[in-house]
Amino acid sequence: MTTPESPIIQIERRKAIAYIISALILALAIGGGLVKVGTGFASRSDNGIVVTGSARTEAVADNAVWTLSVSLSRPKVADAVAKVSNDVEAVTKYLADGGIPAEALTLGPVSTYGQEEWVNGNSTGRILNYRASRDITVRTKDVQLVSKLSQGIGSILQSGVSVNNYGPQYYISTLAELRPQLLEEAMKDAKIRAIAITKAVGGSVGAVTSVKSGVFQVTTPDSTMISDGGAYDTTTIKKTVTSTVSVTFKVKN
Repeated sequence: MTTPESPIIQIERRKAIAYIISALILALAIGGGLVKVGTGFASRSDNGIVVTGSARTEAVADNAVWTLSVSLSRPKVADAVAKVSNDVEAVTKYLADGGIPAEALTLGPVSTYGQEEWVNGNSTGRILNYRASRDITVRTKDVQLVSKLSQGIGSILQSGVSVNNYGPQYYISTLAELRPQLLEEAMKDAKIRAIAITKAVGGSVGAVTSVKSGVFQVTTPDSTMISDGGAYDTTTIKKTVTSTVSVTFKVKN
């Protein structure tokens, strides 16, 4: 005659059965998941791999645009305009003596406006003084000369000339010629990377199925600055030009 199990033993038996069922369900779920992951990798392999290639080169700016602004205030508008004219003459003389030809200079119009008095956020209607200004723009290919004159602008500031130096901007006129060269190098770099990746998993690189060119980055030397819309730094004469391409290759097993 079989001795009936106690309630405690029955409870423990039920727990054990429940654990076994849970383990089986988990094992099936993991197995099914692995099959799906494997299928995903196979699908990606069939579609190919996407590799980004890059290329960079050093470049030297050959165009300079330098804007100087004479700006000051005087109690009377006529005095402000007269002082601006004198200071503009002093600045243009400094540039001419430094070697900038007259045809490289562009003088903007004289602008004036009255600076009102404000009390507690409200205008009193009273004009405190008049501000006058005029821009002087230098455009030349002699970037080294512009750099030298920009650094020495303090000499006329010390003489009482009121001029704002916004700093020269340096540009590369050969960028259009550099673009196709860099794109070619970036494509070669992408293929080298693709070969290394596929070789590591026992495959080989097939034909190119698509190519997407990235934006160009013109930065200061050794800069890591990038922009989604493309960067163009104008503060230095020496620059680094970088291009990228995104290439999709077929993969052979």
